[in-house]
Amino acid sequence: MSMFSMTDVMSRPKIPSRQRGAAYWRELDWILVIASVLTAIFGSMLVWSASRSDMASENDPQSYLKRHLLNVAIGIALGVLVSKVNYRSLLAYTPIIYGLSVFTLILPFLPGIGASVAGARAWVDLPGGFTLQPSEFAKIAVILMMASVLAEKQDSESEPRDREVMVSIGVAAIPLLIILIQNDTGTVLILGSVVLSIIAVSGARTRWVVGLIGGAVVSIMLAIQLGLLKSYQVARLTSFMNPHADTGSTAWNANQARIAIGGGGMTGYGLFEGPQTQGSFVPVNESDFIFTVVGEELGFIGAMVLLILLGVILVRGVLIALQADDLYGRLVATGVVAWLAFQMFENVGMSLGIMPITGIPLPFVSAGGTAMMACWVGIGLLENVRLHGRRTLR
Repeated sequence: MSMFSMTDVMSRPKIPSRQRGAAYWRELDWILVIASVLTAIFGSMLVWSASRSDMASENDPQSYLKRHLLNVAIGIALGVLVSKVNYRSLLAYTPIIYGLSVFTLILPFLPGIGASVAGARAWVDLPGGFTLQPSEFAKIAVILMMASVLAEKQDSESEPRDREVMVSIGVAAIPLLIILIQNDTGTVLILGSVVLSIIAVSGARTRWVVGLIGGAVVSIMLAIQLGLLKSYQVARLTSFMNPHADTGSTAWNANQARIAIGGGGMTGYGLFEGPQTQGSFVPVNESDFIFTVVGEELGFIGAMVLLILLGVILVRGVLIALQADDLYGRLVATGVVAWLAFQMFENVGMSLGIMPITGIPLPFVSAGGTAMMACWVGIGLLENVRLHGRRTLR
């Protein structure tokens, strides 16, 4: 099936660039934009508080905050750019985007370029002390590639053929295996949720969804039994089930996180005043455990405000997916929502002790340049799908 009719394209009257620009700003999902910006501002305050005591330079207490704000600004610019990309071009260049993504996933393994953080060799060193995590952009590439494959079903078919489902799983498996070799189990879990969601929404037969869930469970059990996962990875994945069994090492973060959140009460100690946060008792609380900062310093009320903002982002994403005028757009929006939803739940859940520790950031909130930029690209994709549907209706 041709996704876009050439006759339709040729027959559409040309719209002056000024009118196109006005229509672009008018037809954006402003609720999504405002919620995302407010969440990023909220997150910047939390990053500032978490980084002042031990991560900012002695001469400039705001140095880490300035770096974070630069990442947010770059991310927003990328999101705007992606939202303006021609919808047909996005589909046409998806294989190239996917190929480049797989290539960049190999870079962390190269000596002198790759860098390891917390046991995962998933980063690339850049000039100026910056780093790049290619797996963050691999999420986007997998979403786009799976959507393009599954959207190629014939007009007479109500569901993708088994061949297309297999191909879509194959294109996801390649980056997933590379990321698994990098020891980045958190991103592997996120991609797994994305793959499952896209296939379920594509209309594929139920046996594919059931098979993927069963295969994932069996694979995890085999990986643990065969020793394919390192001991610290197994400990991180299982410590949440018995957090008091190993308070000296693996479960330390989770226990300290609960102490911080529980100590915040209803209104918290106040920004910059949290004893756990300012005392550096919770490691990486500017990124992986950023939720402990809001829980301790702004209390239950502050945490609920943050969760409501994140919930608005997800709800608007779901609405865009439901209102998409073609299967490709629906699957792209579904993939973005599944990615953000699972990552939000996992990050908050590991701070509360109900999910395993995987070391993934909270979208739009945590420090981390590549993750922040990827999240804003995701917002750009959602807006792109929405704008395409609005133009089609006219």
